[in-house]
Amino acid sequence: MSKTLLSRIKPLDTPKPARSSPSSPPHIKNLVHETIHILTTHQQWEQSLQTHFSETQTHVSDVAHFVLDKIPNAELSFKFFDWAFRRPYCCPPTGSAYNTLLKRLAWFGVVSEIENVMQSMKVEDVKPSKDALSFVILAYADSGLVDKALELYGFGVDSCGSVPSVYACNALLKVLVKNGRVDVARQVYDEMLLKDGGDGEDVCVDNYSTSIMVRGLCKEGKVEEGRRLIEERWGESCVPNVVFYNTLIDGYCKKGEVRRADGLFRELKLKGFLPTLQTYGGLINGYCKDGNFAVIDRLLVEMKERGLRVNVVVHNAIVEARCKHDGSGTAMDAVARMIESGCEPDIRTYNILINSLCKKGKFEEAEQFLEQAMKRGLVRNEFSYTPLFQVYCRQGEHCRALDLLVEMTKRGQKPDLVSFGALIHGHVVSGDIDFALTVRDRMIENGILPDACIYNVLISGLCKKGRVPTAKSLLGQMLDQNILPDAFVYATLVDGLIRNGNLEEAKSIFNLAVEKGLDPGVVGYNAMIKGFCKFGMMNDALSCLEKMKKKNHQPDGFTYSTIIDGYVKQHNLDAALEIFKLMVKQRCRPNFITYTSLINGFCRKGDSDGAVKTFVEMQSRGVEPNVVTYSILIGKFCKVGKLAEAASFFELMLKQKCSPNDVTIHYLLNGFTNVAISKEANESQEKEKSVFLDFYTKLISDGWSQKSSVYNSILIYLCQYGMVETALQLNDKFRNKGIDLDSVSFVAMLQGIFLRGRSKDWKNIISFNLNEKELQTAVRYSHIIDSQFHGGKMSEATLVLQSLVELSDLTVVLCLLVASDKEEEWA
Repeated sequence: MSKTLLSRIKPLDTPKPARSSPSSPPHIKNLVHETIHILTTHQQWEQSLQTHFSETQTHVSDVAHFVLDKIPNAELSFKFFDWAFRRPYCCPPTGSAYNTLLKRLAWFGVVSEIENVMQSMKVEDVKPSKDALSFVILAYADSGLVDKALELYGFGVDSCGSVPSVYACNALLKVLVKNGRVDVARQVYDEMLLKDGGDGEDVCVDNYSTSIMVRGLCKEGKVEEGRRLIEERWGESCVPNVVFYNTLIDGYCKKGEVRRADGLFRELKLKGFLPTLQTYGGLINGYCKDGNFAVIDRLLVEMKERGLRVNVVVHNAIVEARCKHDGSGTAMDAVARMIESGCEPDIRTYNILINSLCKKGKFEEAEQFLEQAMKRGLVRNEFSYTPLFQVYCRQGEHCRALDLLVEMTKRGQKPDLVSFGALIHGHVVSGDIDFALTVRDRMIENGILPDACIYNVLISGLCKKGRVPTAKSLLGQMLDQNILPDAFVYATLVDGLIRNGNLEEAKSIFNLAVEKGLDPGVVGYNAMIKGFCKFGMMNDALSCLEKMKKKNHQPDGFTYSTIIDGYVKQHNLDAALEIFKLMVKQRCRPNFITYTSLINGFCRKGDSDGAVKTFVEMQSRGVEPNVVTYSILIGKFCKVGKLAEAASFFELMLKQKCSPNDVTIHYLLNGFTNVAISKEANESQEKEKSVFLDFYTKLISDGWSQKSSVYNSILIYLCQYGMVETALQLNDKFRNKGIDLDSVSFVAMLQGIFLRGRSKDWKNIISFNLNEKELQTAVRYSHIIDSQFHGGKMSEATLVLQSLVELSDLTVVLCLLVASDKEEEWA
């Protein structure tokens, strides 16, 4: 078989398992057939079956599972089951009957009754079979009941000692990945591999299992891990088919690693696989992010040569990239080429153009595209109007926004819920909540009642403005208009009350929602838990957590992180760690808030080793620290005089492209200004190998003050790691405090500007007023920076500084010559 033909073979969705009827003797088959006929044709089938079975002298319980397997609907299955086993003097249901009933309920998707049946089986000490569990897990997964499917999977592994069938496991993997629970999916996948027998009925993993898992890892940016998963299954450097290549290419592109994606693309073709539309689509998306339109055009030509027609999704990606990188003019050209190629623009195409034009203030052109979309018969949505409404609102053009509504009406297009909703949302985003309320009134006058979503936006806007009484009044108006507030409305109001320090009233609103029969959902419970934690009421927070679980709501990362942070702020690190253990046990992935709170807890306790270990664990789990995480660690080490450790974390922070904030800079300045570098610090420096501290100590030894030394070291590092804007802002703040640009800070800024490719503009960005001696000092430190960061290679900034020194020397010589000539004239 050729490689080209092989490339067309793709891993398919694991199909729903076929129902296999239990084997039975011929006379039983006939009896089952007759029973089904009576069930489906006789209105009084109970009496008919009673007579029929008494004549055959066969117990109903002996054939019940055969009959259940053939009944055409769930309701009749239930009725027959009850008749067969709940009559006086009947045998209790057999395991076969229960398991067949479970499979039938799962097959028909009647998940609401499955739990009742399983509860009855538990009471009667009947264990579900592996086959029945597999059917039920698949039904739960298809219905989106992730936690129930996962719970049943765990039960199956514990009770049977093996994982359910591969089709059930794949359904579970798929729904876990879809819901962003990739870590849990990976645990399930690893368990499947562990139990895999390799062939026959013992197979627990197939190609589709691996495909789901790789897709999930790539979705989270863990492309290398996904690739390792493939290689563990098929061998090093072996990617089995084009589907896996497509997944990896798309993963690398979304991660911003387009070169690696392109390398895989070349490898794919070298192996004889044919690139598909998905292959090109993923790669084009990657190059769109970089704005590399030369490569995109080449790929489009290649697609045409291969007979692949570019679809609207790919075209839209190119249009969006053109808007972002080149402007709306070239984007319109891209749309024209799209239409020429026979691909019709959809509403998203027009929405991209409208959004881009609105950002540039070209309202009239945006409205023209809105009109074109309508003429093409495309159904506009909130993304069509919201950019126009929002930009009008930002500019205070309220009348113009209303005119758009009037114009819609004149054209026979009556403004609807979406139109008014977009206008209200635009005003709330722009901070003009009063005008948003006026639009709501106009909406009601036009006979259109706002829905719960619009009220939620308004209540949220009012709460953010601190206008909680008005928000509560709005809730009353909703009820007056018979608009039932949903859980999000109550959650928004609860959160607003808590933000404004009114916990008791928040509790009242929360309890009111529950009394009204509304399920607060995870969002509502989280808002309430956040309130209890904010006020240090940890027992109440845990009580709310238990209520949440009883309502079958699985606590998420926000829930656990909020409680952990609450305990840390109460200086109870042990309790925080217990909640963390529970979080991990429940297979809930800790996020950066979780780890940052724990790190803060260890730092508050004075346990810097614990803080560092938690930081290392955080990184090993693929959770990116943020500026708060780094600032806590830097602040702690500065406070205890461990400057080498503080400097190392600052360096790591910049390497990870995490920009420091005012708190970070404050900690560094205070720490390095108020702490002398001791012998212990020097030993720690040797251990940590901090280049930042090296530079700082070099400046100190050269006679610079501690404040200037640390300030300049910070500037140098910011600029060398591409954070020139941050450095410029910091320089402005210091200038306002009376600290002027000296030789070293000038070099730091100059090097940063040159590294950003703005060498022609440097004189417009930073002021240059150094004298000859300061200029020579600047050259010396520029060489030191080159040595530290560029392997001794002379930078462009150093060359410019040297030319300035030479120019300065020439100026001095000319001045001396002029002075000498004047002396001769006087003589």
